[in-house]
Amino acid sequence: MVTIKRAEEIARMRHAGTILAEVLAALEDELLPGVTTAELDAIAERMIRDAGAVPSFLGYGGSRGTMPFPGSICASINDEVVHGIPSPKRRIQAGDVVGLDVGCIWQGWHADAARTFAVGPVPGRVLELIDATRLALNEGIAAAVPGNRLGDIGAAIESVARARGYGVVRPFVGHGIGTAMHEDPQVPNYGRPGTGLRIEPGMCFAIEPMFNLGDADVSVLDDGWTVVTADGSLSAHFEDTIAIGASGPEVLTRG
Repeated sequence: MVTIKRAEEIARMRHAGTILAEVLAALEDELLPGVTTAELDAIAERMIRDAGAVPSFLGYGGSRGTMPFPGSICASINDEVVHGIPSPKRRIQAGDVVGLDVGCIWQGWHADAARTFAVGPVPGRVLELIDATRLALNEGIAAAVPGNRLGDIGAAIESVARARGYGVVRPFVGHGIGTAMHEDPQVPNYGRPGTGLRIEPGMCFAIEPMFNLGDADVSVLDDGWTVVTADGSLSAHFEDTIAIGASGPEVLTRG
C-alpha cells in the first residue's frame, strides 16, 4: 500500500536527507587513492550517529542464507552496480569509478541517496556515463509531478540511456520510502509514459537510475549482496529521495 506523508513527516525525512547530503560531501572529499572502503564506511557511520540518526543499511536484510548487510554504506567499484560491501581489503585506486550509497533514519523516518565518482583521471566515455546517469536522475525527478504516472518517471530515465546506448539495469529499481527504507511502490528505471500508479502529493520516492557502459544484464556475487555487470563493464548509480508537493517534487537529499 502506498502511503501519503503529512508535512511534519516529510520534515523529518528532509532532516534525514540533509544529514545524508553532508555525509556524501564528506565522503567525496575523502575519496582519494589509498583509502579503503571500510574507512569511508567508518566516516559515514560516525557522521550519521553524531547527527542523532541511525544508519539504515547496517544490519539490513538477511534471509535465505544471506547475511544482514554489514556496513553503513554501500561502496561499489567499477563493474559493481550496487550493494558493494565495505572492506578494509578494498583500497581505492586512481582511475576507479566508485558508487557510494548511504541511508539514515532520523526520528523514525528514512532518507536514501547515492552518488558515483571518478577517482582521478578516467577516459571521457566514463565521465559521459557518470554525467548521463546523473542527468537521468534529474529527468526522472522532473517527471515526478502530481497527475503523472510512474511510467513517466521510468520513461524519462530510460530515454537518457537509450539515446547513448547504455544498459539500463532492470532487476534493481527505485522505491517508496518513509518509516521503512523500502516501501511501495517500486519505481523502475524504465517504462511507458502514461502507465502505472498516478503520482499524488504526499508520496515519497527514492529514484535511482543505474546505467551500465555495456549490456544491462547483472548478477549477484556469492556474498549475497554485491551486484555486478554480467559483461564486466563499468556502471554508475545516482539516487535521491524526493517528496511530491502540490506543485512538483522536492529533493530531500541535496545540500
